[in-house]
Amino acid sequence: MDVHIDYPVLLIAILLVLGVVMTRFSSRLGVPSLVLFIIIGILLNQIIYYDDVEMTQLIGMIALVVILFEGGLQTNIMAIRKVAGPAILLATVGVLLTSLILGIFAYFVLGLDMMTSMLLGAIVGSTDAAAVFAVFGSKNIKEKLSSTIEAESGTNDPMAVFLTVTIISIIEMPGDNNVFLLFLSFFWQMGVGLLAGIIIGRLAVFVINRIDLEASGLYPVLSLGFAMLAFGVTEVIGASGLLAVYIMAVLMGNRPLTYKHSILRFNEGLAWMMQIVMFIMLGLLAFPEELLNYTFQGILMALILMFIARPIGVFLTLIASKYDFKEKVFISWAGLRGSVPIVLATYPLVSDIDNGYLVFNVVFFIVLFSALLQGSTITPVARWLGFDEGETDTPAYSVELLALGQTQNDIYGIELPSQSAHENVKIMDLDLPTDVLVIAIIRDDELITPNGDTAMHSEDFIYVMMPRKLRERTEAYFSKPREIPKPRKGRVKPPAAKEEK
Repeated sequence: MDVHIDYPVLLIAILLVLGVVMTRFSSRLGVPSLVLFIIIGILLNQIIYYDDVEMTQLIGMIALVVILFEGGLQTNIMAIRKVAGPAILLATVGVLLTSLILGIFAYFVLGLDMMTSMLLGAIVGSTDAAAVFAVFGSKNIKEKLSSTIEAESGTNDPMAVFLTVTIISIIEMPGDNNVFLLFLSFFWQMGVGLLAGIIIGRLAVFVINRIDLEASGLYPVLSLGFAMLAFGVTEVIGASGLLAVYIMAVLMGNRPLTYKHSILRFNEGLAWMMQIVMFIMLGLLAFPEELLNYTFQGILMALILMFIARPIGVFLTLIASKYDFKEKVFISWAGLRGSVPIVLATYPLVSDIDNGYLVFNVVFFIVLFSALLQGSTITPVARWLGFDEGETDTPAYSVELLALGQTQNDIYGIELPSQSAHENVKIMDLDLPTDVLVIAIIRDDELITPNGDTAMHSEDFIYVMMPRKLRERTEAYFSKPREIPKPRKGRVKPPAAKEEK
């Protein structure tokens, strides 16, 4: 049998090159790169016939694992803790309300039966981590809002998956579903997914920091292996693998790790590649002649989601929160839809649900319009509402300089906080073990070779050579903020009365 692999390899190479180049032009055009990837897929299906829904679903889920893992690694847990309550409410109650409202509109607009309408609402009820991380990556939005939106997008996928799978099971077996068992299943999926993420995350940190691998390039591969392990093990026991992956990634990203920056850069590149592959494949499933039949319905449902269902869901969910009106408006507008809804839209096709292709095509329109309209206007809307703080300033030197493998020593980069406890402290006066050395300081983009008389300053980026076993202790030492003295408690003496002239 003749197996010709030259053309497929050439095609893959062209797609990857085009995908990467497109990311360069997407920012100039003001269009999210994922839209361009989808367009490439749509154009390709005029040349290549592709309709393997099950393969697309499999690749889509693998891509989601990688994207959630990379997004979790980049998440600041301190910022997430401040907004954990509202984010969790948005990821659960918010998704449920949005799905319900959109499902009701779908019943009247599309003429579907009630359960299929609710299925459509469930599929597009959650925001998309891939779209949110991609759009927010180069933006510097107010931390409270960006943390809320990113935490919501990273944790609301399990809710959408649960609702989608549950509604499909009800459609396939009406009358055979116990409401109590459904609630039990929900809490099992969320609770066990959370617990599995914490356990496997701690295991991953322990193994990566203790194992001695001769090839430094194996550490990022090992980290990805743990992400796949978290997803696989959790799914096998019937819990939410996507939630487990995100939780373990957040835990890993906020702990000292051997070759941490190498792990971050590897997974960042891999996540981009998976986005390119996934969105192109999803575009391949969309046939223009079929999409045109649902243009009006798709656009109308997209507008209903963006301007009615999502805002109502957000405002009702956050009704008792401390977010003001403008913040709720921005959270509503920043609820991008992307790969997750399209991957979930393959579920009705695989299950052979009636009107499955109608649901898929309408979902495709919703995602495309969400990415085009909302994704391209995030910055103007943030600026209009006063939440845009300019471009994210990521210094080029915030990478791992060197890890000394078998010597058990590392050279590690640490950034001092803005209000550092070591402000103006000389290196000779630092309370450090004798085998921990500050070997370089980067201040205002200039490299300083330090000596004992060199004083530290807040926001310095320092390179420290130390034994690997002291990494966590050393990083904690340099990350200490300056303590601000609390005002003394006591009675305040009233000001003396002025004498009348």
